[in-house]
Amino acid sequence: KNMDMESFVIQDLVPYIDKHFPTIKHPSQRAVTGLSMGGHGALKLALQHQDTFGNAGSTSGGVDLTKFKNRWNLSKHLGDYDENPKIWEQNTVYYIVDSLEKPNVNIIFDCGVDDFFAEANNLLHNKLVEKKWPHDYISRPGNHSQAYWRNAILYQMLYFNEAFNKAKSQND
Repeated sequence: KNMDMESFVIQDLVPYIDKHFPTIKHPSQRAVTGLSMGGHGALKLALQHQDTFGNAGSTSGGVDLTKFKNRWNLSKHLGDYDENPKIWEQNTVYYIVDSLEKPNVNIIFDCGVDDFFAEANNLLHNKLVEKKWPHDYISRPGNHSQAYWRNAILYQMLYFNEAFNKAKSQND
């Protein structure tokens, strides 16, 4: 209740990093990624702040909060779903994509076939395919575990490296 993570990342964290580290201050050279609910947060941040992030990833992400309305005290933060469905949808990646034009964000996400978030990730992938939004989606054996994540992050780092190099060569 006392902290707005989205504002903190956009208004405080990114400017702090840019000030204290040798960064390239352009969305095409910046990525955000996350794991589980952090994967949802990373995609949400990038889609809603394309002037900050040009690359986004999610691993085993909870990309549709409405499918888990009775878990993790989400109603404590978003209100009762039955009374506030619009608030839930405005804060859920699966629905946020409906309100956007084709984003200027490179998107990669993955989820293990045995993960409890697998269905939500598959549905997001299908929605992006229908909208003809370019993205990389990986679904392979695994569940919501360290073993899956340890391997998955390697794909994302490779994806981001390629995106950074491509953007850099276009700007040279």
